[in-house]
Amino acid sequence: MNRSFYQKHEPLILGGTAVLLAVALWQAIWSAGKISPLFFTGPTVVVSRFWEEWTRGHLKQDLAYSGTNFVIGVGLAIASGVVLGVIIGWYRRLAMVFEPFVNALYATPRVALIPLILIWFGIGMWSKVFIVFINAFFPVLINTIGGIRATDPDLLRAARAFCASDWQIFKTVAIPGAVPFILTGVRQSVALGLIGVVVGEMFGGSQGIGYMVNYGGQTFQTDTVFMGVVIIALSGIVLTWLAERLEKRFSRWRVQ
Repeated sequence: MNRSFYQKHEPLILGGTAVLLAVALWQAIWSAGKISPLFFTGPTVVVSRFWEEWTRGHLKQDLAYSGTNFVIGVGLAIASGVVLGVIIGWYRRLAMVFEPFVNALYATPRVALIPLILIWFGIGMWSKVFIVFINAFFPVLINTIGGIRATDPDLLRAARAFCASDWQIFKTVAIPGAVPFILTGVRQSVALGLIGVVVGEMFGGSQGIGYMVNYGGQTFQTDTVFMGVVIIALSGIVLTWLAERLEKRFSRWRVQ
């Protein structure tokens, strides 16, 4: 039975309508002059500021800088988190060795490490990349370890009964079974990596979206602050959507 257009796109329609109503209410409150521009701003002002920064400011360079930090940091975090998670989750004695360090670092607020990171890497790009990396790394690692450990023991016994090698078991049993856990970690790492971009650029940064938001707050430019917040929020929506698409694609591969 074919679904109607509304049924196919119900989340988008309802969510989009809610966003439009919220923006309209925001603009109405702003246009009524009920709030001081020192503390708040309106959607039209944010759009105007965005256009000005895009055409005559440094917004393009800031977006490119933040995007580079994010892609490198999250990419390294996902690659290393999956590999180490598989190794630690599979080999019990290695897990006993590494788990105290993993638990200690995972429980430590990453923002507390930023002064040390700036001392180690300086105030250039690589300190920002490392802040993104350390924020995004642990969700992938923890979820991958959990996924490997959740492998069905009956399947493992069956694979070993047919003399399967470790690599064959990884490829046909452990990794496919851990895919939902890994992709959950990827989605979390994307969100935390975005936070890492902003936080890293706020501390000792001289460019990027985080620096722009921080500078706007220090100079009471609320339109700049809101512009940065909107850019970050939209980036989070797009990245989450991409992560969901990736999850659906690999979920189909898992059941083949």
